[in-house]
Amino acid sequence: MANPGRLIEDDDGLRALLGRVRRIAVLGIKTEAQRGQPAIDVPRYLERVGYDIVPVPVYYPEVERILGQPVFRRLQDIPGQVDLVNVFRRPKDLAPHLDDILAKRPGAVWLQLGIRDDAFAAALVAQGIEVVQDRCILVEHKRLSAAA
Repeated sequence: MANPGRLIEDDDGLRALLGRVRRIAVLGIKTEAQRGQPAIDVPRYLERVGYDIVPVPVYYPEVERILGQPVFRRLQDIPGQVDLVNVFRRPKDLAPHLDDILAKRPGAVWLQLGIRDDAFAAALVAQGIEVVQDRCILVEHKRLSAAA
């Protein structure tokens, strides 16, 4: 049975989530041409430490591959299960993605550092999806790995 939705705000919850996740869709990923920006450097790090990255850019309509992986324009178009959606979108730009996220039914949604929308998070939690808000997945992964 799937985990009930909840906000994850403690180290034990973050560690458990990062430990069970394998496939991460990155919503709002940038291209390799934007090297030095978190929306490409964070997914590159996650790939390097063993996660399967599925790029879902919002811009760059001409781009067909990022980090060597085929690009998808909507989460619901990704074949197979997605464990986590890592979101690089401004809080004001989250709402239009809600239906797409719910259609895909990932186990969790991670809103990057600086991204918080309590109503958006509550809507996901109500549908049984775990949510992390306003944290950098790279920073948390490194911190929790070092503490292990």
